[in-house]
Amino acid sequence: MEWTTRVTELLNIRLPIIQGGLAYLAYSDLAAAVSHAGGLGQITAMSLPDKASLQYEIQAVREKTNNPFGVNFAIGKHGRPYQHMVETAVEEGVEVISVTGGNPAPLFDLLKGTKIKKLVLTASRRQAQKAEELGADAVMVVGREGGGHVGRNDTGTMVLLPQVVDSVSIPVIASGGIGDGRSMMAAMALGAEAVEMGTRFIAVKECVHAHERYKQALLEGTESDTVLIKQSIGTPGRVLSNHWTDRILDIEQKRPVYEQLKDYISGGANKAYIYEGREDEGFGWAGQVIGRINDIPEVEELFARMQKEAMMVRERWTK
Repeated sequence: MEWTTRVTELLNIRLPIIQGGLAYLAYSDLAAAVSHAGGLGQITAMSLPDKASLQYEIQAVREKTNNPFGVNFAIGKHGRPYQHMVETAVEEGVEVISVTGGNPAPLFDLLKGTKIKKLVLTASRRQAQKAEELGADAVMVVGREGGGHVGRNDTGTMVLLPQVVDSVSIPVIASGGIGDGRSMMAAMALGAEAVEMGTRFIAVKECVHAHERYKQALLEGTESDTVLIKQSIGTPGRVLSNHWTDRILDIEQKRPVYEQLKDYISGGANKAYIYEGREDEGFGWAGQVIGRINDIPEVEELFARMQKEAMMVRERWTK
């Protein structure tokens, strides 16, 4: 099955599938596997400690594949400075940069004069329009069912996606609730020209940094086993439900301020669970799509299955 969309042509990829930024997990092993299999893998820049680490990860991907890949920059309001990391990505000749969690304008300024393709994660029609005005080459749009940080509005991908498609002229990439060929085709039917998957790429063999307990929770959980945290401070994110997130939600009810929450929602608490499997000492990001995840395949196997499922959908459409 041949795939040609404005996104595959823009990014020079064979399949319209993009791997999400995945804080503390999206490193060279996973990014290279996704890109080598025909999608766009990404490295998570702001989970790395310094420029040398990012340079190492970029070069490690290039040792494993000749295909394009991207670097993701999560730039939330409590994030650290990122200029030096962007400079490293530019110096290393990265072809794609994606921006999540904040205003992309200052980062875009750092890319002026380059040919780097710019993707922006958005969670509303207005955000997508603004990203286009700022010079994004494509927008990713995430609905409320997605894992990690989502929008403040309670709008799912099925409703949000066509709204955004109708409001911008640049290509739109669907995110949130997508994990197989059927959901990919549903997104395409609504006007998307590629999909971004996050949670589904945690439950693959090449996501080597994710603890087996975390992966097992994705397999065993249902769509009802995720909750939204950080809504009280305006940065909602979807995670697996556990005792730790129960504490977070209790604090949000009683003392909803960042200072009270920061130790519970920190990167350290995230890593305690996703790296070490300490369920009572941390949390793991996950979308409602866990209700559709039943195995931990290699990326190549996942992509082959998705293409087979997509072909079955296409055949049904033409009957």
